[in-house]
Amino acid sequence: MVVIGKQKLVVAISSRALFNLDDSHAIFETQGKEAFCRYQIAHEDELLAPGYGFPLVKKLLAINASCQDGPLVEIILLSQNSADTGLRVFNAIAHHGLAITRAAFTSGASPYNYMSAFGAQLFLSANADDVVNTLAAGFAAATILSGSPVANPSSQLRIAFDGDSVLFSDASERIYQQRGLAVFAENERHEAKTPLPGGPFKEFLGALHYIQTQFDPDASPIRTALVTARSAPAHERVVRTLRAWGIRIDEALFLGGLPKGVFLQAFGADIFFDDQRGHCESASKFVAAAHVPHGISNEKTSKG
Repeated sequence: MVVIGKQKLVVAISSRALFNLDDSHAIFETQGKEAFCRYQIAHEDELLAPGYGFPLVKKLLAINASCQDGPLVEIILLSQNSADTGLRVFNAIAHHGLAITRAAFTSGASPYNYMSAFGAQLFLSANADDVVNTLAAGFAAATILSGSPVANPSSQLRIAFDGDSVLFSDASERIYQQRGLAVFAENERHEAKTPLPGGPFKEFLGALHYIQTQFDPDASPIRTALVTARSAPAHERVVRTLRAWGIRIDEALFLGGLPKGVFLQAFGADIFFDDQRGHCESASKFVAAAHVPHGISNEKTSKG
């Protein structure tokens, strides 16, 4: 039985994250915008293959099939294409039967300004600069680094998150990196009953949780997991934080520094969000991975 609420999860995705546009993007990079536009128009009747974000979008939209009183999920296309060259993308959307009707084509400008106008909680893109701008504007965003055009065979959407700098702020991660493991562990023991501040993906996790509450627990179309390098006793603060937020997480894996990939594969993740690019690249051998360029680890990267 489904109990319909009024909230809706709105996910924005770029055209390169949704479809494989490698050929046309290579032309843009090597020959410029005008050559790219000519290529897109000349090939607008040629079908685009699914991109790394395609399976996730399919599963998100499939949730609406169980809703009798309006959709719980909407996908918005945010693209730096022009409306003219974007016709090829919409042709592919129609061919694949995706229920995507709203879009912003910005002709080269970063599209993150339209996140608030569309009411979107997450932006997935292949453009790292757009993702950085979107995060700075206060929205969850990630750069899809890998994936497969074929979805996990389970009909259930499975999403995995790192903890610090993704679901939570990077406050504890800063202590770890600046002062070492012993100081970090002592801080987490001392602050075990103090909820962690929220990170960029807190609201997105909350939106997923809301959808889960609209279904009977044994029939939820979404399953979530926290996959973190934390271990006991630093796990206690995480558990108490999620409890304080009133947000459900279905599985929590405290790996104590073990590589995450095989655990993500065992969970059956459709996508994994992590703030450290190295973790994403390692996990990408097993599941689709998306980099969240937020927090102290990415400050170090940006400084070289």
